[in-house]
Amino acid sequence: MAHERIEINPKIMGGKPVIRGTRIPVELILRKLGSGMPSEKILADHPNLRPDDIRAAQAFAADYLADEELVYR
Repeated sequence: MAHERIEINPKIMGGKPVIRGTRIPVELILRKLGSGMPSEKILADHPNLRPDDIRAAQAFAADYLADEELVYR
């Protein structure tokens, strides 16, 4: 699945997935959401983000996990 709002570029944040046009890693958004931070607070802290960017980060992570083979020991 194409993720138009997500960019992976080795010259930006060491190649970590970021929101396009920013240096904000997808991981940062997911960690903030995982800690219970509301989307509204994330958007307030990062005014260059849009609500669609938060949804794009979640969709990217879900698609990444769906494509990965996870092994539990």
